[in-house]
Amino acid sequence: MATEPGCLFCRIVAGEIPATIVRETDRTLAFRDISPQAPVHVLVIPKVHLADVGSVAVEGPGLLSALLEECVVVAVEEGVADSGYRVVFNSGPQGGQAVHHCHAHVLGGRQLADQLG
Repeated sequence: MATEPGCLFCRIVAGEIPATIVRETDRTLAFRDISPQAPVHVLVIPKVHLADVGSVAVEGPGLLSALLEECVVVAVEEGVADSGYRVVFNSGPQGGQAVHHCHAHVLGGRQLADQLG
């Protein structure tokens, strides 16, 4: 499995940095965000290091759909699937991506703003 030295999320996948794990599959890992923006705020990442969602779409056959499937499962298990939730991929510096390892934010549990930003 490809990892990037010094990558925070690669280190979480490797078990070097603790995280509150919500779900894990052979290709993905879901864990709680340490700075939640909603009552439910879970990150879903590929276990392999890919910098952003565009890289996953191009280089990870089937991985993007696996990430989205896990987002849905997280929403169901966290109890926000029926009331509504948001899945966000930030990509690049101007897109607000702080950790350069692809990750989806699953947000829910309260009324989310109509506009982002």
